[in-house]
Amino acid sequence: MLFNFLYCGDNMEYIIRELKKEEYILLRDFLYEAIYVQEGQNMPPKSVVDLPELSVYISGFGKSRCDKALAAELNGKVIGIVWCRIMNDFGHIDNETPSLAMSLYKEYRGRKIGTALLLSMIRWIKKSGYKAISLSVQKENYAVRMYKKAGFKTVRETSEEFIMLKNFE
Repeated sequence: MLFNFLYCGDNMEYIIRELKKEEYILLRDFLYEAIYVQEGQNMPPKSVVDLPELSVYISGFGKSRCDKALAAELNGKVIGIVWCRIMNDFGHIDNETPSLAMSLYKEYRGRKIGTALLLSMIRWIKKSGYKAISLSVQKENYAVRMYKKAGFKTVRETSEEFIMLKNFE
């Protein structure tokens, strides 16, 4: 399925499209951008994405038919990515449910680009025949509201995060 949608808003036009195979290398940077750090705390070193619990999100991406990624592009630059795959990650539900990850560069957050990316991925996953999609999000992350608005429900929680699921049935 080919995605290529033009969005207008907040005095800018951006495109949501499939992430190209040669752009998969960007997933490492966006995985790092997806790390939630509380206000006033320092980001960990970039090498943190090489830890097994994080590298599962990107290692070998594109080798499985369930690996899917969409990019938000502004003026020829990828500014955000949403991707999913079936993996044993923090948001793992079962071996039939893809887990979602997404991030935007900080300067593009709060402009509804993340919402457009998320809703585009939800449509794609649903059309691909999956019954649900899951994710894990820190309880203090402002994105929790966006996920709830998109229909995700908390199915488990830890002291720090929600494991959320959106059913398509």
